[in-house]
Amino acid sequence: MAIPVKRYKRHKIFSDPTSPVLNYLKPVPGHSRTHTIEDAAREIETTGAMSVEDVVHVMKSFVRRLRIILTQGDKIKIDGLGTFHVTFNCDGTENEKDCTVRNIRKVNVRFMVDNSLRLVNDSIASTRGGDNNVTFYIKGDTESLNDNTNTNPGDDNGDGDQGSGNGGGGNGGGFIDPAA
Repeated sequence: MAIPVKRYKRHKIFSDPTSPVLNYLKPVPGHSRTHTIEDAAREIETTGAMSVEDVVHVMKSFVRRLRIILTQGDKIKIDGLGTFHVTFNCDGTENEKDCTVRNIRKVNVRFMVDNSLRLVNDSIASTRGGDNNVTFYIKGDTESLNDNTNTNPGDDNGDGDQGSGNGGGGNGGGFIDPAA
């Protein structure tokens, strides 16, 4: 199944109205679903020997154990999935005695994906139709994020869809309209 994206225009430097206007792609809002452990368990039950309840129990137990491992400062590597580890941000101090654990502002859980799970854009992949290839298609109109005017009133791909809304961009940042 292909992922719908749409074009929009914004300034290269978002906060600088004199910077050149470039075209970017963003996901079409409302086309992605959030799956739960129960959803995955129902799918696993059809292909495996475990019941939905067993799968849910194992996955919840895994999450509890993952939390314990991470709070001990250790990493956990799951073959075929990736590695979870903890990072943190700390404010610097001039005096050594002022540098304490209270200076740690934010603790983050990071994830490094396993190479076997890395996804590839199918349109530029060396092997077409590979297991980890993702297909995208462009849907809707080109819009301008900076002045909120439609710069291409015609449909740009012939599917008859008229897109709208604002959002983040391909190189980081951008205003996301919650109504979109």
